[in-house]
Amino acid sequence: MLRESSARPTAGIPMVGLLLLAMVGGLALSINGGINQSPVRVVAGIVISTLGLLCLPGLFTVSPNEGKVLTLFGNYRGTERRPGLWWVNPFMSKKSVSLRVRNFETNKLKVNDARSNPVEIGAIVVWKVIDTAEAIFEVNDYVQYVAVQSESAVRALASAYPYDAHGTDEITLSTHTAEVSKGLLEALHERLGKAGVDVIEARISHLAYAPEIAAAMLQRQQASAIVAARQTIVEGAVGMVEMALEALKARDIIDLDGERRAAMVSNLLVVLCSDRAAQPVVNTGSLYT
Repeated sequence: MLRESSARPTAGIPMVGLLLLAMVGGLALSINGGINQSPVRVVAGIVISTLGLLCLPGLFTVSPNEGKVLTLFGNYRGTERRPGLWWVNPFMSKKSVSLRVRNFETNKLKVNDARSNPVEIGAIVVWKVIDTAEAIFEVNDYVQYVAVQSESAVRALASAYPYDAHGTDEITLSTHTAEVSKGLLEALHERLGKAGVDVIEARISHLAYAPEIAAAMLQRQQASAIVAARQTIVEGAVGMVEMALEALKARDIIDLDGERRAAMVSNLLVVLCSDRAAQPVVNTGSLYT
């Protein structure tokens, strides 16, 4: 694998002055030779001006957060990252590579999760080029490579985890955002490292059940929530009934036998667990008549 190395170009501003001097001086020498009828001076002036003109394509500029990859007849000669005006062999080709931080958002992908439920998922990947030689020479198009590999990593991630835990403590796409994003980041580092790309951040931007099962899964989630709420209500009601019986016994307000205790517990549980307002009934008799 090719690794990035530093190029050693010549400072561009002095070369601009030298090349201008060569072209103007060569032109003046040719004119002088023509006036004095000196073929040697004419030819020398033309050669000097031509050489200065041919060397002009060797000038190039580097902007901030940019790298210029230099190649000569197919051979990699280094990368220049320092901003400014530079000059190299005019036969060298120069390819610009942006070193800025970029965002890429995947499409909304339809994937089956770990329980084979179809889900829609999308992600945002923040990345930048850190090795220009690998980005240019190891892959055909590093921007397209990032896009394809990012979507592939998101598909693999969605297939590795279920959408929802449904009462268990396993890692899921919907509840363990930090763990899922960390797994996506590690997968992208492994996939994109060979292209000279560093992934700064990766996170899920869209997550939902596929439309064909969204309604059924919503009903399932609502049922689970209702069951969990009922469990909490029952546990609280039992505690309140226990407290009421202990308070009555401690204060010696009334002495309840087993049957009356059972009736009282039943009434309290109905009142506490009901989702409607209780309707009091005044009993003028006794439990046995």
